[in-house]
Amino acid sequence: MNIKLSHCAILSAGLFFASCTETQTEQNNDTNSPETSEQNGIVDRFADIEVLRYEINDFDKLSLDQKKLVYYMSQAGLAGRDIIYDQNNPFNIEIRSAIEEIVGSFEGDKESDDWADFMTYAKQIWFANGIHHHYGMDKIMPSFSKEYFNELVNSTNATISEKAIDVIFSNELEMKRKVKDANVDMIVASANGFYGEGVTLEMVEDFYASRIDKTEKHGIEHGLNSTMMVKDGVLSEEIWKSGGKYGAAIDQIIGWLEKAVTVAENDAQKAALEKLIEYYQTGDLKTWDDYAVLWVKSTEGDIDWINGFIETYGDAIGKRASYESIVQITDFEASEQMQVVTQNVQWFEDNAPLMEEHKKPDVKGVSYKVVQVASESGDASPSTPIGVNLPNNEWIREEIGSKSVSLGNIIAAYNNASGEGMLAEFAHDQEEIDRAKKHSKLAGKLHTALHEVVGHASGKINDGVGQPAETLKNNASTLEEARADLVGLYYILDTKLIDLGLIPSLEVGRAEYDGYIRNGMLTQLQRLEVGKDVEEEHMQNRQLVASWVIEKGAAENVIEKIIRDDKIFYNITDYDKLRVLFGELLMEIQRIKSEGDYEAGKNLVDNYGVKVNQEVHKQVLARVAPLNIAPYRGFVNPIFALIMDDNGEITDVKVENKQSFVEQMMFYAKEYSTLK
Repeated sequence: MNIKLSHCAILSAGLFFASCTETQTEQNNDTNSPETSEQNGIVDRFADIEVLRYEINDFDKLSLDQKKLVYYMSQAGLAGRDIIYDQNNPFNIEIRSAIEEIVGSFEGDKESDDWADFMTYAKQIWFANGIHHHYGMDKIMPSFSKEYFNELVNSTNATISEKAIDVIFSNELEMKRKVKDANVDMIVASANGFYGEGVTLEMVEDFYASRIDKTEKHGIEHGLNSTMMVKDGVLSEEIWKSGGKYGAAIDQIIGWLEKAVTVAENDAQKAALEKLIEYYQTGDLKTWDDYAVLWVKSTEGDIDWINGFIETYGDAIGKRASYESIVQITDFEASEQMQVVTQNVQWFEDNAPLMEEHKKPDVKGVSYKVVQVASESGDASPSTPIGVNLPNNEWIREEIGSKSVSLGNIIAAYNNASGEGMLAEFAHDQEEIDRAKKHSKLAGKLHTALHEVVGHASGKINDGVGQPAETLKNNASTLEEARADLVGLYYILDTKLIDLGLIPSLEVGRAEYDGYIRNGMLTQLQRLEVGKDVEEEHMQNRQLVASWVIEKGAAENVIEKIIRDDKIFYNITDYDKLRVLFGELLMEIQRIKSEGDYEAGKNLVDNYGVKVNQEVHKQVLARVAPLNIAPYRGFVNPIFALIMDDNGEITDVKVENKQSFVEQMMFYAKEYSTLK
């Protein structure tokens, strides 16, 4: 799960902390040049996006075999980069390839507005891993004309079909990558590549209804690694494996994983890698679970990874998983500081405001580390999570345990590039501003830890209920993220954290409460276009939680809505009562998950998480506009240079971290286009 989720598996970087660390920077808005002058780690700025750079500290202190392991795993991750493009839309690779040929070979006028608009579009495609916005899911419409694009194609060696050109410019074709609306056929309406022509939601539900046994205690995650196709009138799964769909990319992934096995840090790590190879070779989801068990148990060593088809956010019905890779190095000093969270996870579970029958009597195998990202690919790049908790299969989490990581150098890069413009504009008063300046970084860090380590590990599903993807369907991810957020919110205002030495005072928790309400009700709306509802799961989660507690606390005025100078502010009048409300909502969402109560979950999401007050939205956009803040952020990755001896043996691995965003994307196009 991210804090982009498994269940949370990943909360998208920049989103989870938006409540704590708002952004204001002076930007270079020149989209005509592939490079921008860096300020506070800012590499590029275009459209609604800011690209940053993260650093890897102390890489040189790793042993040669550890450096090799990082290198091999990074190459394995990048070898699968094309997969996410095809998963996001069947036309993506064709369109991207044409764009890259134009960028690399066009020799015409590069000072024109049309070329600047084309370069902005190219960068948007690279950032989103396709033609749809990485977050909003709407198709990215170019600002240049079809005629100009054809001129670019004809003046270079680019090749692209008329159908693909129509897709780029049409206001009707492939308009939304994922549609989460129970009133329509979500599969037919969505433009992602998980389902072939003619596949309907009813067909998919019938297909799995006959295959899933909800009483099976060790059930697999059905549909996780396949495309559903209709062939000769029969619905079937096309498995993503060696020799199957995406086989050309997967074979390269396997090749790099085999090299990684030779430099594994220990036997447990080696066994996990070998099982991951077997999974890619067979596509067997039982083997995927076997791998996940080995991976969870492999907690020794300095290097770890996330690699595979994992998060199901991209699928409207939450079955098919997007490809992603994160290679990470343990930050031992920071991890040691946070070990107290994992050491007390049973206390948190025992004292949670849940029904007793929904608590785990014995929380298994929770590990937590702060890590430094060394490389990311697929759905984790350029837009990255800041925290991850895996695996997602519920039975493994309950019986074996889970791993949680906080991506420390990613968080540090965000903080380095952040300013205080949003805070000054949307905070209710100076007291709130001062509290945020003093405590928000620690508050955000701790909320992430509680969200990932305690939140996603907490609670249990009643026997015979089945996986949330089956019972809660398209609302499962939103509710899981809300549940994990609420665990963090409930405990961040608990004196237990003072006793454990995690916070100096409850002012840390109050800072997080301030920021969470401010973000859930106001500031996150800067990410939406006027007239749009909230569709992304993490945004739905935050609005759901914030709007629910405001409504339930209205009688006692727990949170005031204040109008000053025609601007809306929120002021928490009673933090203790707000904590009680967070606990009540947590109890209800855990009940919904434990009992598989689809209707109750749907009502929560629909009534509190989706609809936007359009007048408030317009006001937020007007207030944000003068701040010149990019709503979304992502990263270029370092690259690794091999030092070889005369015999061709690797003698060292060096980190190079100077590529611009365009340079990196063109480098990837040359080195990792595995599915053309």
